[in-house]
Amino acid sequence: MMPSLFLSHGTPLLALEKNSYTSFLKDYMQAMKKPAAIVILSAHWENEDQMISAVGKHEVIYDFAGYPEEIFQITYPARGCLELSDRILTLLSKIGVLGELDERRPLDHGAWGLLHIMYPEADIPTVSMSISPALPLDKQYEIGKALRELKESNVLIIGSGGIVHNFTQIQKDMHVAEGWAIEFENWVEENIMKWDLQSLFNYEKIAPYSTEAVPSKEHFIPLVIAMGSGDDNKKATLLHRSFQYGNLSLTAWKFD
Repeated sequence: MMPSLFLSHGTPLLALEKNSYTSFLKDYMQAMKKPAAIVILSAHWENEDQMISAVGKHEVIYDFAGYPEEIFQITYPARGCLELSDRILTLLSKIGVLGELDERRPLDHGAWGLLHIMYPEADIPTVSMSISPALPLDKQYEIGKALRELKESNVLIIGSGGIVHNFTQIQKDMHVAEGWAIEFENWVEENIMKWDLQSLFNYEKIAPYSTEAVPSKEHFIPLVIAMGSGDDNKKATLLHRSFQYGNLSLTAWKFD
């Protein structure tokens, strides 16, 4: 069975960078069994309704500005998988989540920025999913649980977001992680390893520096969904953690 992953997507520049995190992404994917398909939930596709891509071939959207021209040349023409999209609709309906197929949505940088590094050949059928920040975190976890059976079909589920992800706090010339960012990451790690859902669902009230780390929860939601898809085994592994710009965390979790 495939694991599910939570992966930080950092800034759009990640697609061009060579650092310990991008090296990890390349090496880990080379060592892991190649998936039959990928389902990726990106923090950058927010929608009130649960949307599921249903395209024949993916295009990309450059949902940012002010970056080097080189990044605007990146494409990711992976195939879609309509059968998988329909299957996701069915799984979500069983928990009372009404999904909708989107035949036009391009991949945003939360999706293609990672996939471009992990599987540069773009040869794995890929389905992207939106997130709905209006849903409480316990329901986000239920979405992950509903997707779990896809892993039995060799489908890799990826939640793409960020644990400490606040662009108003980053310090571009700082190369050492700030204490508050480390403290929040450590709190999240402790509660994931204990599988303490009550604490994680209430992080805004009880976690140290939660306001600084997670100014809005769309980047935290993919972590909860990925974790939900590991509910059967409740086994988590921290694969990587590093920081950029003083406090932007680049974190990778595996859920078996």
